[in-house]
Amino acid sequence: MNWFEKNLNFDRWILITTFILAFLGLVMVYSTSSIFAADRYDDPYFFLKKTMISLSIGLMLLFIFMHFDHNRLRLLSGMMVFIAALLLVAVFFFPASRGAHRWLRLGLFPVQPSELAKLALVIYLAHSLSKRGDKLQDFIKGVAPYLVVIGVLVGLVLLEPDFGGALSIGALSLIILFAAGIRLRYLLIPSAAAIVLAPLFLLITGYNLERLTAFLHPWEYAKDESFQLIQSFLAFGSGGWLGVGLGMSHQKMFYLPDAHTDFIFSVIAEETGWLGVMLIIITFGVFLTRGIWVALKSPDAYSRNLAIGLTMMIIMPAVINMAVVTGLLPTKGLVLPFLSYGGSSLLVNMTAAGILLNISAKRYRG
Repeated sequence: MNWFEKNLNFDRWILITTFILAFLGLVMVYSTSSIFAADRYDDPYFFLKKTMISLSIGLMLLFIFMHFDHNRLRLLSGMMVFIAALLLVAVFFFPASRGAHRWLRLGLFPVQPSELAKLALVIYLAHSLSKRGDKLQDFIKGVAPYLVVIGVLVGLVLLEPDFGGALSIGALSLIILFAAGIRLRYLLIPSAAAIVLAPLFLLITGYNLERLTAFLHPWEYAKDESFQLIQSFLAFGSGGWLGVGLGMSHQKMFYLPDAHTDFIFSVIAEETGWLGVMLIIITFGVFLTRGIWVALKSPDAYSRNLAIGLTMMIIMPAVINMAVVTGLLPTKGLVLPFLSYGGSSLLVNMTAAGILLNISAKRYRG
């Protein structure tokens, strides 16, 4: 046991990687958004200032949940899921933004309930699954009730519509169910249902079908549906090994839409090159490794399920986002955790990291 672990009592690598990603995100949000913010809001620091406020609150949440016994969250797990479902319904009473109802417009800081729903669902599943024991081997009594809860949340997110958010919540839930010991054949049932229903959803929402077609034939739709993806390719190609220099991206100058949100990784690749890209991938890789290690060393089933869920809640969107901007997956609208602009995502991920750190501390107590 080293000095850090003995005295500060938390996994240092999770803490270090969280700080690296969060503060790198602060730098890159300003780099990617300053020109757009100056044009749209007459203030190049518009998004930077909002991110600094979110990061400040996020750091407080990180510190609070590092020292808050994660076992106390068990008492609130059911209520958290219920509130998350209510918030997902509430978004439909607010005006749509870019054709979707994903936000609660509350003052200067809009809230995205789907981000809160992921955290609430992780805590709920971790707590409830740890109590079920042998019942998890029975599909009707042990598995089906969870699929109903998951299905309700996924369905509400789909109605926004937010295919990427629904996919993220569904896949995350299946990972937690599998980690809790549910038989793989039971999980194949909802997976098969999703595979069957996904094309139907794409047909109903023609915009997503256009995205899929453009993904399969990007160069044929370079001027419309695939414009964003092609600009992302150009950003990666321009970056080379060392990049064009911080703040010197050409693609962020109104060529690459959503440069400070969904496609911030593309600008990072252009400005810092493959060196910066590999640094971020390695940092997320360390976070994943340490998160799994904390789960394996957890003292009980609840802590293990929770550690796995929190780790994958951060890592899975990161992998999907990187795959999207490099053309390996269709565009889904998922931000890059800690790095992309987005207050709800940053606050939820900082909270998740704090809870994970608290779980890690249990290994060194008593």
